[in-house]
Amino acid sequence: MAHKAGFINIIGRPNVGKSTLMNQLMGEKFSIVTHKAQTTRHRIMGIINGEDFQIVYSDTPGIISPRYELQNIMMNYVLESLEDADLILFVTDIYEKHNEKEIIQMLEKTTVPIVVLINKIDTATQPDVMAKIKYWEETLSPTAVIPISALHKFNLESVMHIILEKLPEHPPYFPKDEITNRSERFFASEFIREKLFKYLEQEVPYCCQVEIISFKESQDLIRIHAEIIVERESQKGIVIGKHGDMLKKIGTEARKDMEKFFGKKIFLEQYVKVEPNWRKDKRKLRLFGYGT
Repeated sequence: MAHKAGFINIIGRPNVGKSTLMNQLMGEKFSIVTHKAQTTRHRIMGIINGEDFQIVYSDTPGIISPRYELQNIMMNYVLESLEDADLILFVTDIYEKHNEKEIIQMLEKTTVPIVVLINKIDTATQPDVMAKIKYWEETLSPTAVIPISALHKFNLESVMHIILEKLPEHPPYFPKDEITNRSERFFASEFIREKLFKYLEQEVPYCCQVEIISFKESQDLIRIHAEIIVERESQKGIVIGKHGDMLKKIGTEARKDMEKFFGKKIFLEQYVKVEPNWRKDKRKLRLFGYGT
């Protein structure tokens, strides 16, 4: 039997459940998920291997109109994912209004097969779901339109079926024991960043970057030293909190997730540092691993 392998790239607006879908398809938490929009900043790959196939999923930042350099880079990740995909999973949801002109124009330019996934249907009526299916069938003429609930894993078997059907014949792109293109340091930083989005309000979490300064692993313990970078002194005070309470809460919650993910005890040290306007500075963004 011929081996199949391909890149399945997940795109869509913020807050439509792309990252939840990625995690459910992978069976493990690869992309951070919060109630705030624009949480994903990087392109994160997750690799699933079967006996005769390899699926390389790719979660991308939510599609927005960029306002500063970091967001320009994030949107470049989306455009790259349209170019190297074998199949595009375009995630929308039952609540999105039909004002997708930019996305539709973007998708109409690609020759890659597109599957539209209408998420969050568990909260909708059957007529609403059918109306959405009809709209996307008429607007994009995609390979398929599939209603799903990523949170409740509803109809994901249909998604998997069409992915396997559309995978091209190809040798594996990655060794069979690899499950992602990202390092352990990256995931450690993402767990901290997720808690920043969970507990901080307004613009503050969007101004935060997490850098792992050291990651030292022994047989049963990982020692991690992390820097949380903000743009202003006032934000530093918010991240630390009164008597250091906020920083402690963020660290405690992030450590629990890390211990579950890495399967080891975690010793986590965190410091907060000010780097003015880092989101608009191309040099600083390159140092932080964006756009490389």
